[in-house]
Amino acid sequence: MAIGLTEEHEALAESVRGFAERNITTQVVRAALEAEQETRPPFWAGLAEQGLLGLNIAEQYGGQGFGLLETSIVLEELGRVVAPGPYLPTVLAGAAISASASEKAKAELLPGIADGTRTAALSLATGLSGRRDGDMLVISGSVEPVLGALLADVLVVPVETGKGEEWVAVDTADLTISALESLDKVRRVAKVTATDVSVGADRILDGLEGPEVLDLAALLLGAEAAGVASWCMTTASEYAKVREQFGRPIGQFQGVKHKAARMLIGLEQARASVWDAARALDEGAAEAGFATAVAAVIAPDAAVQIAKDCIQILGGIGFTWEHDAHMYLRRSLTLRALLGPSKEWAASVASQALDGGRRPVEIELDDDTEPVRERIRAQVAELAGVEDRNALNAKMGDEGWTVPHFPAPWGRDAGPVEQILIQQELKAAKVKGPNLVVGAWLVPSLVRYGTEEQKERFLRPTLRGQMIWCQLFSEPGAGSDLASLSMKAERVEGGFRLTGQKIWTSVAQFAQWGFCIARTNPDAAKHDGITYFLVDMKSEGVDVRPLKELTGEAIFNEVFLDSVFVPDDCVVGEVDKGWQVARNTLSNERVSLSTGGGMGMGVPELLGWFKGKHLDAIATAEVGKLVAQGQSIDLLGLRTTLKQLNGVEPGAEASVRKLLGVQFNQDVADYCWASQGTEAAVEQAMAPTGIVARAMLFSRAMTIYGGTTEVQLNIIGERLLGLPRDAEPGK
Repeated sequence: MAIGLTEEHEALAESVRGFAERNITTQVVRAALEAEQETRPPFWAGLAEQGLLGLNIAEQYGGQGFGLLETSIVLEELGRVVAPGPYLPTVLAGAAISASASEKAKAELLPGIADGTRTAALSLATGLSGRRDGDMLVISGSVEPVLGALLADVLVVPVETGKGEEWVAVDTADLTISALESLDKVRRVAKVTATDVSVGADRILDGLEGPEVLDLAALLLGAEAAGVASWCMTTASEYAKVREQFGRPIGQFQGVKHKAARMLIGLEQARASVWDAARALDEGAAEAGFATAVAAVIAPDAAVQIAKDCIQILGGIGFTWEHDAHMYLRRSLTLRALLGPSKEWAASVASQALDGGRRPVEIELDDDTEPVRERIRAQVAELAGVEDRNALNAKMGDEGWTVPHFPAPWGRDAGPVEQILIQQELKAAKVKGPNLVVGAWLVPSLVRYGTEEQKERFLRPTLRGQMIWCQLFSEPGAGSDLASLSMKAERVEGGFRLTGQKIWTSVAQFAQWGFCIARTNPDAAKHDGITYFLVDMKSEGVDVRPLKELTGEAIFNEVFLDSVFVPDDCVVGEVDKGWQVARNTLSNERVSLSTGGGMGMGVPELLGWFKGKHLDAIATAEVGKLVAQGQSIDLLGLRTTLKQLNGVEPGAEASVRKLLGVQFNQDVADYCWASQGTEAAVEQAMAPTGIVARAMLFSRAMTIYGGTTEVQLNIIGERLLGLPRDAEPGK
């Protein structure tokens, strides 16, 4: 998935991609790479003709009147082809001029930027000083490195006046521009020197502030970084499909597959953070600075790492000058360097978040949904008036509030928009539904595969929160490879008798019923001959033995079934076809876990832990990096939901969020625990140190249950990147 989500944005991206394929060929890029001097690229006029130079410039100044999000979409596509030329520096300078209050400067400069007759650049570096001479500002000094300065007609630059910083737009004809030995040899940097250059009042960009310029730079450089990362990820994964070593494609080796999967994960985080930063700036949101700082932490670092990993997967060929990979590595490193140290951006994220400036991750619906919202709000008000907890649970279960997206009578046939409205109104009214716990994973499978009698018997009490379930899936020899299960189900009169052992069964000691898979046909293929059962946990022959975990608690259990009778009316789906039902249950388990069910420490807990504490520079940066990671994970979930609202199947975000979420919970718990120093050696049950110690210890399970991290990486590599599946044992 690209930065843009809507059909219009996808069409824009496709149009730019087509332009790049026709005009920014490998030959064009290689010519820029090998040239002794940087020159304006041959496709520059074409960019202007397409209206791409003035996308976010107001129509009154000759632009298209769109936003920074549209410009970011263009930059992502140009980043894919490591485009030469001054597009990025020009649109960055144009955005800064547009953000100023200087109408004269805008009227003079922006039309030329929009039609391609004037190129521009912007310096993030400081070094110029100025003195007043009437209405003029006389500037001197030098700044470096400045991206695009060699090709610029106008330079936007900060000037220290002794009374603060002012931004000005200077004609480069009045400056001395010296080429520097650039790391990125396709698009180069330069040193700019001013010697008593007079800048008129109409070129002083009133109202433009340094933080605002940094926000723009973080967004636009991050957008191009996402494009660079996209090319690197695609190139590496495609190469891994065809490059053979030891008689098979290298993409079949888990080390390569996992590296490629991590590349996709980093790319999706970069896109999500840039997308939100663009939205925040276009909206003029109060938390725009937080969003852009998150993008500055996530996107450039992701691009650098993905470019490095691309070369690693390519091997020797990736280390050659002839392959394009080095150009993408140089581009990503340059973008990262120009934005400044990542730790400083991370510190900004931490400071803003700890001060309550974290940008909320929430869906804003159109005004035309208000009639539906009002109807739901009135119905939720009735629920809020029910004081008895049991009565409320029963009402919510019977009226479909527990699973509103399911068909009646179990749900409310709610579409995506109505589901969101229900969630928002229930939250606003502080109405909590029944806690289904493990039963939430069963409900979708029972709705799809259960008989009408099974639905009436089991769904109603489950949706009321009156029936506690456990999942009898894993076995000592069948965890991630669940289809290797060995529990036997033998046909007897009126049903089956189940014999075997299950393990890691949460809340089995409290459960009334369990959903279980067992092998009914040992001669069938591995994924066949399995049947899905509903087991009464009070049945004769069921033996539940709690397992004391490393936390000292006992949530997991061993469950032994010794010739336990299960009647035919407790078989879900067809006999020997239970794997289909089990896969439905497993997919619902993973969706449930990916939504952040409050089982671990997340961003709120992280901020709560450090609120009011003194943090040194290192700790502040580390906390900020964690907050940025958490924000990007939440944004992946938001993007998935928005795609569903538009009737589009979610892309990679939905597949990577569970993996990222549990790892993040683990990282937060580990960091909070370690921050205590020597006090972390004390485990006190009720004290704060005890709470975080338990969270840290419990988090070890989070990358195991619901599909281990390693298995999830395999799934991402195989299903999303198309890498070859692991070879069967002995093959």
